[in-house]
Amino acid sequence: MTAGDIAVVTGAGSGIGRVVSRALLDSGYRVALAGRREGALRETAEDRADALVVPTDVSDPDSVAGLFTRVRERWGRVDLLFNNAGTFGFPGSVDEISVADWRRAVDTNLTGAFLCAHHAVALMKEQRPQGGRIINNGSVSAHTPRPASVAYTATKHALTGLTKSISLDGRPYRIACGQIDIGNAATEMTETIARGAVQANGTLAGEPTFDPVHVADAVLFMANLPLDANVLFLTVTATAMPFVGRG
Repeated sequence: MTAGDIAVVTGAGSGIGRVVSRALLDSGYRVALAGRREGALRETAEDRADALVVPTDVSDPDSVAGLFTRVRERWGRVDLLFNNAGTFGFPGSVDEISVADWRRAVDTNLTGAFLCAHHAVALMKEQRPQGGRIINNGSVSAHTPRPASVAYTATKHALTGLTKSISLDGRPYRIACGQIDIGNAATEMTETIARGAVQANGTLAGEPTFDPVHVADAVLFMANLPLDANVLFLTVTATAMPFVGRG
């Protein structure tokens, strides 16, 4: 990728989405900021001329179609999609969460990523020069679950399959797809983890976190590779996070 390219970031109103969006803007990208809350998106944009605020519900097919229509009308192409929008959903084991809570997590975390990729890939195929890159936010839950996180974990494991399939099917069209798996970046979503998180053995323990600016650096590294190179999977965690081990 090169400075001035067009990026779409979902979940851009807070947390990792906000930090990554601002890093892309600082690097010269023109960025469409997508998320449910228009006010939060405008805070991310900070009145920058190269930021396009598009209130979007990624679980709604019409809303996602409208997002990419706005991008097409404004810039005519998309070079990077950061599929970042997600929700932990209702905590619980498989017998404890309702079908409605399961569907809410699937609709946001998995179907939302599919819908955005659906439109991004269609545009990447037809635009000239052809091609682009998709980066999915998988989370370390794409590898290892926390207790009582069945819906979130299942969707993140499914994102790995989505990443691999897009990477394979995109090859003839110069479309690269990779996944970043993040563990304990210090955002609003991880505040409770820093104070105390349930461990695999049932105990409660605070876990270390790290500055999300390092996530932005990692996303920029992946995004700025030429399209003949791809980081398929990248994992970045707090060094002392209890991710690798037994217990």
